[in-house]
Amino acid sequence: MKLDFMKVFLICITFSTFVLTAAYFTYSQNRQPLPQMENPHIVIKKKKRLLQLFDGKKLVREYKIVLGFAPVEDKEIEGDGKTPEGTFYVFTKNDQSKFHVSLGLSYPNIEDAKRGLKKKIISQEEYDAIAKAIDEEQMPPQKTALGGEIYIHGGGTETDWTEGCVALKNEEIKEIFDAIPVGTKVKILP
Repeated sequence: MKLDFMKVFLICITFSTFVLTAAYFTYSQNRQPLPQMENPHIVIKKKKRLLQLFDGKKLVREYKIVLGFAPVEDKEIEGDGKTPEGTFYVFTKNDQSKFHVSLGLSYPNIEDAKRGLKKKIISQEEYDAIAKAIDEEQMPPQKTALGGEIYIHGGGTETDWTEGCVALKNEEIKEIFDAIPVGTKVKILP
């Protein structure tokens, strides 16, 4: 009698595993491609670990994300492990990233530069260079004491592991990478 129960139990477990695996692969293979977007922009909600892709006011898709290893507050200086908060734009698309593909964000922005100048973290010359880059929607200086090289990239979503970047699953960042242009606005909220 015990042997029959164990056989039924193992058959049920095996069948359940098969069904769940098939459902996962069917979902991942049949995910609809992103539509052509006229006015794409991204909203990142740090506390919820959520990236939302919009076309105008319409929510197109949501993605689970992870952040820097110290994700709670706004980025202040190089090496603090914090993901910045504020309004940015994509200044580059890198298809040779060591984290699959990546979208470079315009950190530090003008608010970060003002704070850095006021606290004497950066010089007037660095502030001026950041302000000029932001005004021209170019890449701001990436090697100041405020930090830089903040990207949205692949690499996985198991736990907060980046040095301040936003990470997604590789197939998800590729989907976003292919759908949005340089200049896309990105808002990062607490």
